[in-house]
Amino acid sequence: MSAKDTISRLLRCRAVLEKLKLLGMVKVYSDNLAAAVGVSAALVRKDFSIFGLTGHRRGGYRIDDLLSQLNRILGRDQPLKVLIVGCGKIGTALMNYRGFGTQGVRIIAGFDVDPEKINPNAVPPVYPMDDFERVMNAEQIRVAILATPENTAAHVAERMIMAGIRGILNFAPIPLKGGPSCLVQNIDIALELENLYYFVRLGEATEERRGK
Repeated sequence: MSAKDTISRLLRCRAVLEKLKLLGMVKVYSDNLAAAVGVSAALVRKDFSIFGLTGHRRGGYRIDDLLSQLNRILGRDQPLKVLIVGCGKIGTALMNYRGFGTQGVRIIAGFDVDPEKINPNAVPPVYPMDDFERVMNAEQIRVAILATPENTAAHVAERMIMAGIRGILNFAPIPLKGGPSCLVQNIDIALELENLYYFVRLGEATEERRGK
């Protein structure tokens, strides 16, 4: 298992813990977290042990304590400030997504080259690309979402990296490569749907064989 997989599971555990806390629960067991995340309880305990997170086999984990430690480990004890470049349909939808607030994510601003999309008075504001470096430096932001058209994605990503962005979540319809100074995570919605359909069909085929 890679470090990326471990962090992904910890983030999913954190999301589950937040929901359990809202329900008024005080303690949780590794079995409960494992079932919610979709992994084994042994793997949850292994992930926790890597970072020194311990509980009691019978007593479980105190949710407040576990959340506090996970927030520190994952760097979530401070708001995650993000910029969005490309304010078309996907970019606008992400800017208006209210769920970010509950996860500690703050969309500071959006950027676009289309004058009709520029609105500094909006919440969050939308600025021209000429203001990208100014806002990025003023807010000390190092992570951004890219949602531009395919034909401009590579050029815009290069500009973002040159400006000092260290992580890009790429929603543009073209895969981009990162480098030594910037991690790029490509989000291909169509590919994810194909992957989901594959496993759905695989599960249906397995059930059919069992039924025969």
